[in-house]
Amino acid sequence: MGGIWDQVQTFFWNIIHRPTWVDYIDILIIAFLIYQLIKLTRQTRAVQVLKGLGIIIVASYISELMGLTALNWLLRSILNNGVIVLIILFQPELRKALEQIGRSTKLDRSTQRDESERVVDEITQCLLRLSRRRVGALIVFEQKTGLKDVTETGTAIDSLISAPLLENIFEPNTPLHDGAVIIRGQRIVSAACVLDLTKSSAISRDLGTRHRAGLGVSEATDAIVFIVSEETGIISMARGGKLTRHLDAEAIRAELRQLYHEEHSRLWRFTHRALNGAVKGGDGHDE
Repeated sequence: MGGIWDQVQTFFWNIIHRPTWVDYIDILIIAFLIYQLIKLTRQTRAVQVLKGLGIIIVASYISELMGLTALNWLLRSILNNGVIVLIILFQPELRKALEQIGRSTKLDRSTQRDESERVVDEITQCLLRLSRRRVGALIVFEQKTGLKDVTETGTAIDSLISAPLLENIFEPNTPLHDGAVIIRGQRIVSAACVLDLTKSSAISRDLGTRHRAGLGVSEATDAIVFIVSEETGIISMARGGKLTRHLDAEAIRAELRQLYHEEHSRLWRFTHRALNGAVKGGDGHDE
């Protein structure tokens, strides 16, 4: 027993005192790869195989510490010869991972633009169809100011944006139609959310609760809000506490394109800076 304790002490002493900066980089890379592997296999059958593999690795290490030679030999044989088996078992996941790596090595701005344009088309179609049918709607686009407190008042959705889904959410006499939809980037985050009403007394009495709620959130945050009137079908936009009414298809597309162009530019600048930082950091290590 004393020998095992000595080995454990030696192990932790080596972890604390012996590593160099190269070892830390090595550890970070392995941790990142393990994290990506877990993300890739989460909610798939492969995660059960990974759990079994982890148990064998731990058992192999314990058997080595305890001096169980025969058991350690058996477990290490399984691990050494199990690489081919893992490749066969993980063939679909490995193919998917390699495809993702291939796509991530090339930042395709045109693909991101195409997705932004798709989102603009979907939202525009939704607003126009709801307007023609005079179905009330309230869509809030989160900007730099987070709306977590608002999203928590509704029902979590976390879905890609599509016109049929948005129309179905606002369909009268359905569970989620009453309230606001919150959109973050290119995903629908939450529906049936409760917004605080505007405190402004200058708003027209002809405008109902949806318009007052849209103005309220645009006054308190930098969110952009599109509102469809249930009574008239008029499409309005609230921004910075100001209401713009009678938007047509071109005006809606222009506002949405500006919104998603700004977001796309912020994402591109952030990714570009991160890559430059990584390259400079790598150059510094080479020196």
